[in-house]
Amino acid sequence: MKVLTIGVPCYNSEAYMEKCLHSLLAGGDDVEIIIVDDGSTDRTGEIADEWQAAHPDMIRVIHQQNGGHGAAVMSALQAASGLYFKVVDSDDFVREIAYRKILQTLRDFIGGDDRLDMLISNFVYHKTGEKRHRVMRYAHTLPVERLFTWQEVGRFHKGQYILMHSVVYRTRLLKDCGMKLPEHTFYVDNLYVFEPLPFVKNMYYLDVNLYYYNIGREDQSVNESVMIKRVDQQIAVNRMMVDYFTENIGMISSVKQRYRYMFNYLEIITAISSILLILEGSRERLKEKEELWNYIRRKNPMVFLKMRFGLLGSMAHLPGKGGRRVSVESYRLLNRFFHFN
Repeated sequence: MKVLTIGVPCYNSEAYMEKCLHSLLAGGDDVEIIIVDDGSTDRTGEIADEWQAAHPDMIRVIHQQNGGHGAAVMSALQAASGLYFKVVDSDDFVREIAYRKILQTLRDFIGGDDRLDMLISNFVYHKTGEKRHRVMRYAHTLPVERLFTWQEVGRFHKGQYILMHSVVYRTRLLKDCGMKLPEHTFYVDNLYVFEPLPFVKNMYYLDVNLYYYNIGREDQSVNESVMIKRVDQQIAVNRMMVDYFTENIGMISSVKQRYRYMFNYLEIITAISSILLILEGSRERLKEKEELWNYIRRKNPMVFLKMRFGLLGSMAHLPGKGGRRVSVESYRLLNRFFHFN
């Protein structure tokens, strides 16, 4: 049995996927790589088949009709045979030293008495054209290199959160927790790092820079202009997160540190949605912003009040055109430091 399955969703990835795959080969026999060709129209599928032919004991390929990032992740997860599971997007890559340390840590848990649900490591914002790259670290928030529970988790600051790039999950936990990522929807990685959290009991943090998250391409889903065009999908994911949080609030709030983290993450996503709607600027989009907040109020008035009158909620509700300009500039200033998107 493999220690780790890595799912690599690919859609028209011919220009960069091989750099990603090459970085993953260092895992050797302990790693299973599942490339999901999500209905690509370029040479992605052909390249994937070539890599599978060259490394048949390590690489498997799934060809499917286009279903979006979430569908590709779910296909890789369903096919995974490794005890642990990670997603690496085809335009990103991993660093070998950190990769080997993570694999050794996973091996140690497989042979030990304790069960590990989620391993966390750092990721690097690898932005095109920049010589220095920001690192998302957790050393002052999470215990380092030991097993811990939610009760030992410290306070995350507003720009510090666990993304898909940060985590390795126990595969069975992901399969059993009921997570279903929607098809043909961007930004589902927020659901991927949100919905499994109530089922995570034991965690381990390695202060190593494993994942290099390439940003800066104009066509990337997290580019601000692209996010504005796709704001309907951002809102859809935001509402799914609201639904999950409010409908499972009893389980989530049974550990205050877990509740605090998940509330803060939902708050950040909702603030981003609000600012994107303000940036679009039409009367219809501003109405949608109010509808989003009214949706939260209907789902849980107490969650609404806490979020609405917090720092980010207040920033998103400054009145008038002048207030909206201040909201956007405040968001951009905070984003410069915290990299919300």
